[in-house]
Amino acid sequence: MALQLKEYTSVTEVAGPLMIVEGVEGAGYGELVDIRLSSDEKRRGQVLEIDGPRAVIQVFEGTKGIDTARTRVRFTGDPIKLPVAREMLGRIFDGTGQPIDKRPEILPDAFRDIHGAPMNPTAREFPREFIQTGISTIDGMNTLVRGQKLPIFSGSGLTHNELAAQIARQAKVLGEGEEFSVVFAAMGITFEEASFFMKDFERTGALEKVTAFLNLANDPAIERIITPRLALTTAEYFAFELGMHVLVILTDMTNYCEALREIAAARSEVPGRRGYPGYMYTDLSTLYERAGRMKDKPGTITQMPILSMPDDDITHPIPDLTGYITEGQFVLSRDLHRRGIYPPVDVLPSLSRLMKGGIGGERTRDDHANVSDQLYSAYAEGRDLRNLVAIVGEEALTDRDKRFLEFSDRFEKEFVTQDRDEDRSIERTLEIGWRLLSILPERDLKRIGADYIKKYHPAYKEGAKEASDKE
Repeated sequence: MALQLKEYTSVTEVAGPLMIVEGVEGAGYGELVDIRLSSDEKRRGQVLEIDGPRAVIQVFEGTKGIDTARTRVRFTGDPIKLPVAREMLGRIFDGTGQPIDKRPEILPDAFRDIHGAPMNPTAREFPREFIQTGISTIDGMNTLVRGQKLPIFSGSGLTHNELAAQIARQAKVLGEGEEFSVVFAAMGITFEEASFFMKDFERTGALEKVTAFLNLANDPAIERIITPRLALTTAEYFAFELGMHVLVILTDMTNYCEALREIAAARSEVPGRRGYPGYMYTDLSTLYERAGRMKDKPGTITQMPILSMPDDDITHPIPDLTGYITEGQFVLSRDLHRRGIYPPVDVLPSLSRLMKGGIGGERTRDDHANVSDQLYSAYAEGRDLRNLVAIVGEEALTDRDKRFLEFSDRFEKEFVTQDRDEDRSIERTLEIGWRLLSILPERDLKRIGADYIKKYHPAYKEGAKEASDKE
């Protein structure tokens, strides 16, 4: 321990966010480092690599102003730990975990390693319970369940920030007496974006259930590496110590991956796809796999990472690797956005792989799966017909084709489109779905059981049915 508390003045090199110290004894990977500059300014760092007596340290506040001759470095012997407590609810922190809401410091109940502990696969429980976001394209078509990791694939200039804020303030679990909270982590966002989120949470009263970590665009990029880990450490404490159901929103994971690339370049590593480090898949998995639920633990952690795809390219390494690790994705459409549709969720390439286990009579409603399948099928056919009309004209369509074309247009205007403050219940979402399906002949509702049609179809509920629909 005495060796680890020794101060070193042997800084030999500074490269980007990295600092190299020679002659180090007893240091370990991931160890927290205290740095004191010649101006007496204090900074913090973390050991990134040990090569014999040589230690590579990433400096969280950046390396600007570091004098290699007079900078002193002390290895603490401990990993980075976050002080955690219930009173973190309703608080706002910067990207290093320091309060920025002009309120007192947290009085910690415990200190937790920000890298967490791997969740034993045998201790995991399959995610099944429904989380209601109040957004029809999510709740009705790509249902989010507790313990799932379900990313949003967006693009530059799309409304993913508005969607993230709406999910954060509207998300809820439907069970009685179950405590729900949101942990929100923003990486590399502008001051304007940060101000939008905070004002939105305060305006709607959602802040009392939100814990926010904000790393701004003008903050050191290296901070973006620890910001999501601080958020997930907080979520693990809330979920597995306090028994809460926690939704973690991480935005923007593209900025996080850019910080990884910057560090890799500073270390002169051999680049992988598009210059990103070859270990990016492993690094992302250490974040995403911290979602889940554990046996004999009442709490759950659900993740919604948000990433802006460079050039709207879904094959880019960031969305590509994210898709391998997570259980589906929501894809935001630039075409829907240009037509003024909010939220611009394109349900056709979107997917929730755990949806089937989180819906049904005990969780949402007995007809949910059938309605979702039929809406998807009918909308896909309507979109195909829309492309056909561009070639042959609408007059070449049959009456049946025209119904499906009408369905696709109204589906986007009535089901996909909703106000930014509109919080739809799952019953309301399914009701809108049935109203749209009533446009189609009953014989074309092939994915819905006859019992559900008689129970929920508007025409049967009103006691009337058109003769054409009986054919």
